[in-house]
Amino acid sequence: MKKLVLLAFVLFLAVMSQAQTVKEVVFKTEPEIECQSCVNRIKNNLRFEKGVKAINPDLNTQLVTVQYDSEKTDVEKLQKAFQKIGYKATVVVPEEKKGVKADENPSDDGAK
Repeated sequence: MKKLVLLAFVLFLAVMSQAQTVKEVVFKTEPEIECQSCVNRIKNNLRFEKGVKAINPDLNTQLVTVQYDSEKTDVEKLQKAFQKIGYKATVVVPEEKKGVKADENPSDDGAK
């Protein structure tokens, strides 16, 4: 029983240490993402970069969300990966991200 509890504790620590290294960044690209071909090009090329866990290009917001292992890569390396495929990637701060989504919702009149 003690071995089972110890094993569970070790597994818990391993999972927690793994979760702390995964970060998320949102990019706006130039040129903008205009079609499914653009989405596929970004996904198919960025997935080979070390540390990239998930790539989510969004045609509606023109943003690309990337989850990555911060011990294996960083934002600058991700931006260089975008440059390799012909895109300039600019980091979007959270306020800008919210602003883009709010502008797309015409029913939001801003009154509170």
